[in-house]
Amino acid sequence: MKLSIHSAGGGGSLEVADAAFGAGFNEPLVHQVVTAFLAKARRGTKAQKNRSSARGGGAKPWAQKGTGRARAGTIRSPIWVGGGRTFAAKPRDYSQKVNRKMYRAAMRSVLSELVRQDRLVIVKKLKLETPKTKELLGVFNDLGLEQNVLIVLDSYKTKVCLAARNLPWVDVLDLREINPVSLVRYDKVLATTDAIKGLEERFA
Repeated sequence: MKLSIHSAGGGGSLEVADAAFGAGFNEPLVHQVVTAFLAKARRGTKAQKNRSSARGGGAKPWAQKGTGRARAGTIRSPIWVGGGRTFAAKPRDYSQKVNRKMYRAAMRSVLSELVRQDRLVIVKKLKLETPKTKELLGVFNDLGLEQNVLIVLDSYKTKVCLAARNLPWVDVLDLREINPVSLVRYDKVLATTDAIKGLEERFA
């Protein structure tokens, strides 16, 4: 299949594999992969102390009988102030298993849906003379991009990253950092032809 290359003077087209950019949209699979990606980012470091890990409480506070008070075996009981929690939270791993075949299929599905929804904007090169936000905004205006844009590059470009860091609605990723969550989150994906070819090699 052919994808249009956007340019002020007419950019032409780019031939890509149907397997990577023409696949059907598998919504349950994409949902599963996106959920797993977000779950793996959770730290899961919350921790509380139960009655056995709370310090103190080794001695029985008073006699079992004869005091007129309720029976008590430890001052670290969950019903006492300063006691341990009944169901204490422990560090846990939220990650979900997603094998390589599922991940690749989900990425092909997302890339193909970007093409069908006309959310993928391809340019031959994204080269800035200076690392200025104003210059990058000029490129966006020429391409008709307004807000919520993801820039995908084949490799790290210092000037582009510096120019985009003042724009909260713009993110820059290279092929090593590309992920399904970012592709789904942004309204438009601006990618260079080299980046598209790199994605084709990975997911075709």
